[in-house]
Amino acid sequence: MTDIRFSAMPTADAEQLWNGGTDSYGFLPETMVSDGPGHPCRHCLGNIDAGEELLVFAYRPFPEMQPYAETGPIFLHKRRCERYQAEEIVPPVLSSTDYIVRGYSDNNRIVYGTGAVTPTRDIPAYAGGLLQRPGIAYVHVRSARNNCFQCRIEKAPDSREAGAFI
Repeated sequence: MTDIRFSAMPTADAEQLWNGGTDSYGFLPETMVSDGPGHPCRHCLGNIDAGEELLVFAYRPFPEMQPYAETGPIFLHKRRCERYQAEEIVPPVLSSTDYIVRGYSDNNRIVYGTGAVTPTRDIPAYAGGLLQRPGIAYVHVRSARNNCFQCRIEKAPDSREAGAFI
């Protein structure tokens, strides 16, 4: 199995929103107050606790517009938080029973036949297997209920050159 790393939303994307920037649709993020579990921050990959303010906005985790560049709502702590760093460990934000795990090519297109609703405990093995296949550059983990982007999975840095995903 390929060694993998879990990658959170890049800090540059979070900073842009924290500094008053707009989302993927050109709108300012909305501010909400978390009522508890179910508001995962895509930067620190932890839950936004009850009573904490959060930003909700449209996010496109792809470098350019194209037919496969899915855009959808995600959450971010309103206060600055540290980017997830324990990249070799399944992030705490992945607390549901299962997720959609899907492979993408170097040109950011879905690799058909790779998407599967995967039990959370099996995500590392499934993603590692996908990343061994020719033509798969990275993997997305998405909500199995709403298809919201959770995080990206890449080959570990010793297996592939590290870098921001967009």
